[in-house]
Amino acid sequence: MISLKTGRDIELMRQAGMITAAARALAGEMVKPGVSTKAIDRAVHDFIVEHGATPSFLNYNGYPASVCISINEQVIHGIPGSRRIKEGDIVSIDVGAFYKGYHGDCAATFIAGYVDSEIRKLVEVTRQSFFEGLKFARAGNRVPDISHAIQSYVEKNGFSVVRQFVGHGIGQKLHEEPEVPNFVVPGPRVRLVPGMTLAIEPMVNMGGSSIRILEDGWTVVTEDGKPSAHYENTVLITDGEPMILTPLDGDGGFE
Repeated sequence: MISLKTGRDIELMRQAGMITAAARALAGEMVKPGVSTKAIDRAVHDFIVEHGATPSFLNYNGYPASVCISINEQVIHGIPGSRRIKEGDIVSIDVGAFYKGYHGDCAATFIAGYVDSEIRKLVEVTRQSFFEGLKFARAGNRVPDISHAIQSYVEKNGFSVVRQFVGHGIGQKLHEEPEVPNFVVPGPRVRLVPGMTLAIEPMVNMGGSSIRILEDGWTVVTEDGKPSAHYENTVLITDGEPMILTPLDGDGGFE
């Protein structure tokens, strides 16, 4: 069942989203050569807790960290550890914060130092594909309208969308109905109505769409070993323009 949010729900989700987005920005500032992924995870954990929230991901279905940090060919769910970021890495940061009963969820891919133009294009297209989908996140439209916009933009630019993982509803639970694919699939065409809150999150591969999961049971990587990027915000469907509940400042490593 799809949960429609009241005014009180939305205000609490807005606060959760602000904490989540600020944690994403903090992590992004730390994406520099020599920094360990564990150090980023620790800093984000402490930041979220200091702001009266708890990390949404920590112990979620057994996930052992507060942030998902996925580097280069890692698509999503990379586990922080001793690995240090290197010059030329692209680093996807996925953060969630649970505040007064509600979740915020957002992600972005950050660039460490110099990368070639095609990899930079991958990161930029992934980010922009979210905004292409956002144009259709309006009451009266349907979820597949968002999906089609994302898929069309990504494929027009020569990249592919991951198909095994999708966006989702969000609120008191981290994952709620409806699913929000980044590609068009047959099946129910859920209509968007005011009060719906969605985590829209394109996951885009430079090469083919195929992925696999590593032996740790979490880390998703591209089957062909080519880079992948990720971008996400929590979005409220309103009577007019959609509202991003995870503010954008510092979300993507661009000038």
